[in-house]
Amino acid sequence: MPKLIEVEPSCRPAALAPLAAVLQPLPKTQDIRPVLIVLHQETSTPGRVGNALRLLGHPLDIRRPRFGDPLPETLDGHAGAVIFGGPMSANDPDDYVRREIDWIAVPLKEDRPFLGICLGAQMLAVQLGARVAPHPHGRAEIGYYDIRPTAAGRAICTQWPEQVYHWHGEGFDLPSGSELLAEGGDFPVQAFRAGHSFGVQFHPDVTTAMMHRWTTRGHARLELPGARPRRDHFADRAVHDVAERVWLRDFLDNWLARMPLPAPELALREAAE
Repeated sequence: MPKLIEVEPSCRPAALAPLAAVLQPLPKTQDIRPVLIVLHQETSTPGRVGNALRLLGHPLDIRRPRFGDPLPETLDGHAGAVIFGGPMSANDPDDYVRREIDWIAVPLKEDRPFLGICLGAQMLAVQLGARVAPHPHGRAEIGYYDIRPTAAGRAICTQWPEQVYHWHGEGFDLPSGSELLAEGGDFPVQAFRAGHSFGVQFHPDVTTAMMHRWTTRGHARLELPGARPRRDHFADRAVHDVAERVWLRDFLDNWLARMPLPAPELALREAAE
C-alpha cells in the first residue's frame, strides 16, 4: 500500500437522498483520516485542492493507478476521495481508465465523500450511466468561462465565482437520478451531485504555477475552437481567482463535514441512543 504523502504549495445509490438530508451537518468528530488522491501523470500534483485539504488537517494518500498503484477496496480508512483530471478520456480503452471508473462504485455504495474534477467528473458520469463525448462542433473550453449555479448549487455553496477555469474538449450529460448544481455554455453540465459524490467539469485545483505549465506544454490546444488566448488566462485569473478560491474552501469544508461517521463511531452512537 502506498505510504501517505503530504504534498506541498478534486455501485450506484439505490435512491438519491433529499438535498436537505445531505446538507445536514453531522456531529463533529476528531477523525482526521487521509483523503485519497488519484492522479494520472507522473508529474501531476493535487494543486490547490491538496493545499486546502492539508490546511483542513487531512494527510494525502496519493495514488497513480496508471502506474500500478492499487485502489482501496473500501473507503473506511479515508475521509473521502478525489479523482483529478488528465489528458486522457473517460472513453479510452486503457485498463486503468476502466478500473478507475469501476472503482467509483466504492464511494457510491458506501455513500462516502467523492469528488471528480474534469476527467474525474467524466468518470463519475460514466459510472452513473451518462454519456461522455466531444462538443458536436469541436469546441473546447480552455481558459475562464461563465458558470451559472442552480438553486441546488446555491444551497450547497452560496457564493459561486462568475467564471471558473477550464481545460477540456469533452463534456458529459447529466446522469439519471443526479442533481445539476451548475450550468455552462458550450458544455451545459458543469457540476452535479449524486448523494455524497460530486463532479465538476472545471479546475478549482489549478495554481498559477500549474497554469504556466499547462499553457506552455499544452500551447497547441490554445488553437482549438473556443479556447482563450494564453494572455487571457492570466488576465482573467486576476479577476476571478479570489472568488474561485473562496468557493473551493467552502465546498471542501462542507463536503467533508457531511461525511458519514466511521463504522465504529456510528455503532457507539447508536448504542448510546
